[in-house]
Amino acid sequence: MNAVETEHLSKSYGKIRALENLSLRVPRGSIYGLVGPNGAGKTTLIKILVGATRPTKGSVTVLGFDPIRDKWKLRRRIGYMPQAPALYDDLSARDNIRFFGKAQSVSDLEEKTEEILSFAELTQRADDHVNTFSGGMKKRVSLCCALIHHPDILFLDEPTAAIDPHLKIQCWILMRKLAARGVTLLVSTHLMDEALLCDQVAVLQNGEIIALDAPQKILERGTTRLKISTGNQEISAILPSTPRHLAFELKKFGLREDITAVELRSDNLEEIIMALMRETEKGRPR
Repeated sequence: MNAVETEHLSKSYGKIRALENLSLRVPRGSIYGLVGPNGAGKTTLIKILVGATRPTKGSVTVLGFDPIRDKWKLRRRIGYMPQAPALYDDLSARDNIRFFGKAQSVSDLEEKTEEILSFAELTQRADDHVNTFSGGMKKRVSLCCALIHHPDILFLDEPTAAIDPHLKIQCWILMRKLAARGVTLLVSTHLMDEALLCDQVAVLQNGEIIALDAPQKILERGTTRLKISTGNQEISAILPSTPRHLAFELKKFGLREDITAVELRSDNLEEIIMALMRETEKGRPR
């Protein structure tokens, strides 16, 4: 059974269509990325999956449950880190984590609280009120609250925005450990370096999926610029970003001894996704 399944899922707010006909299959134990610009529908989708809002039409199951009808059964098994930290500013970091842990009836709460504070490098500030924290530090506390009950599926909405590179690396190490234990992670992000770390990526634009594949497969939709320099000339070519096309092109030259340099410049994920969005926009009826 997949961790998440949606069929023809749509959500409208009056005349505004936030999601349009989304069908997804998220395997258990995978890290699944939702990529797209602000307003693409990523946050709306996550809110539907956690039962915070109803879809206009279509069906959705999370861990086999309906997020609305079975919300009390489901909420014990999911973790949710919203884009804006949902914390009590007049409580300390430790007390915020304890509060969410008690709400989930976490056993060994004190020990687990200390462990999660150490992971997020918050031990030194554990007893300070959250209203004294920076935006990045509030994100750390919010992540701790989402993880304290060891959920089966974790929804992360822009989890590492405004977080320093060191903690970002630590977060991804933990995410990989969670996935290895069978936890499913659904990560909403606009950061392309994070999308590359996901097992699979769904690219959203105006509430629709315009690409759905492994990051490496999406990279292969781009082009690679090849430049070969010899003693007296430069030869340039633009070819698809696949190993097969590169090998075919280089066979033309046989890598002669007089070739002094070979340069490759491949489209990055952000360039490819932006091109996909432009192509999709061109194809829309006016």
